[in-house]
Amino acid sequence: MRRDRLLVAVTLVTLLAADVHFILLPRLRSWYHLPGESCSCSNRSLESVPWPAGRNMSAAPTERGSKLERLFRHPLYNIRLPELGPEERLLDEDELKNYCKRKVSRWERLKKFYIEAAAASNITIPDHPVTFDPEASWLRFHLGINRYGLYSRDDSSVDRLLRDMQTATVISADFTQDEKALKGACDCSQVVKPSGLHLKLAMKLQDFGKAMFKPMRQERHEETPENFFYFVDFQRHNAEIAAFHLDRVLDFRRVPPVAGRFVNVTGEILYITHNEELRSVFFTSPANNTCFFAKCLYVCKSEYAVCGHPDLLEGSMSAYLPGLSIAPRISIPNPWIRAYSFTGREEWEVNPLYCDNVKKLYPYNSGNRLLNIIDMAVFDFLTGNMDRHHYEIFTKFGDDGFLLHLDNARGFGRHSHDEASILAPLTQCCTIKRSTLFRLKLLARPEYRLSDVMRESLSRDPLTPVLTEDHLQALDRRLGQVLRTVGKCVKKLGETQVVITDFVESPRVTTRHPGGSNR
Repeated sequence: MRRDRLLVAVTLVTLLAADVHFILLPRLRSWYHLPGESCSCSNRSLESVPWPAGRNMSAAPTERGSKLERLFRHPLYNIRLPELGPEERLLDEDELKNYCKRKVSRWERLKKFYIEAAAASNITIPDHPVTFDPEASWLRFHLGINRYGLYSRDDSSVDRLLRDMQTATVISADFTQDEKALKGACDCSQVVKPSGLHLKLAMKLQDFGKAMFKPMRQERHEETPENFFYFVDFQRHNAEIAAFHLDRVLDFRRVPPVAGRFVNVTGEILYITHNEELRSVFFTSPANNTCFFAKCLYVCKSEYAVCGHPDLLEGSMSAYLPGLSIAPRISIPNPWIRAYSFTGREEWEVNPLYCDNVKKLYPYNSGNRLLNIIDMAVFDFLTGNMDRHHYEIFTKFGDDGFLLHLDNARGFGRHSHDEASILAPLTQCCTIKRSTLFRLKLLARPEYRLSDVMRESLSRDPLTPVLTEDHLQALDRRLGQVLRTVGKCVKKLGETQVVITDFVESPRVTTRHPGGSNR
């Protein structure tokens, strides 16, 4: 009898201990953030990052709801930056406003001339009034550009700008400046065709904002044929939209805002353009759709045209950056540029030690430039963009300024193929920013899964679905490959050699030269 009682008591104590260990203790840890299993994106070097006070990195989110909003509330997306002084901001507010007022006045004078000249040719151009609003979203966006990104994490003007590009009245349409520079004279023998092939237009909005319109050329479900070279691939409007959202999810903030829009090619391009050459490339197709094509001679054919249905045409609207006269920037060849020929190969493609040579060259021998190149390579690998031949920087911010990730329309072409060569800067240099690595690890976790937050972010665009599910799943797969590549580097060289603290100051003294450029 006593023996039975002892057996029952031992059993009850065992069950109680198991209940405490497996049920009660984990709940207490999640409620009170007691030490327990650490976050997969955390390690001993985490303490060097300036986390916001009172936030626990290892606390797993328990609430349901928006993964995207939860991501942006995470400490990694709320790292405090230094106070922004005049030298940390791209533009002076008074200078920019005076510059814009002069542009509006000039526009009003020229518009009157255009309308009178068109009337003489029996062409009616709508006279849309132009309003200069000092609180316009595009103006606030320009004023928000600083040394660390195109916009701050909490900049509400970006969402306002996206809405304006989707709905604001278009008052003018024209060829972009690089297409105008061609003057229709294109060398058909060139392997890499100039930009006239790509049918992009500069659209001016009623508040005097400006956006680049790229029309739809390829259906979302269509993959780039495997026999296509990267330099003859289509430029996809949805790739521009998705690239902006991915850039914001990664917290790079180096892609100008992009929104999808349905444009009436008759009312919002043909009837309002002041450019006779643009007006001359419009025609009506046999299906009674309004179409137009590029001015470059080798594509001045109807089979290269884009058409509305019958007038509506979907495309991307990319916000313009401030003009070069007020915010100079320079274009620099990518050290990992590809051979834009059918047979050639660049040194980095055959020399696995190529990065050692790059590290000896200015400006990659100090500061953040090489780390920014690797950020760009990770971004391009996730999108599948092989066409990053140059990058641009604002001259005001000198050698350590961020790189602009412009022209992303050749991304998201093949979801079934991961082009490992895009990651060459990472695989050859074996170095990456700490903040970049931590965010990539965070986006690999189920509660912040990259495909999920991208799906949610893109759902807010009027052209949703912007990407197919196959492309979204490819993002997760490629993210895993990036993390495995970093893991191999850490195993080979050690974490301290691979994972680098952000905001490294260059020992080179940056001086300001006349004309706004830095040396």
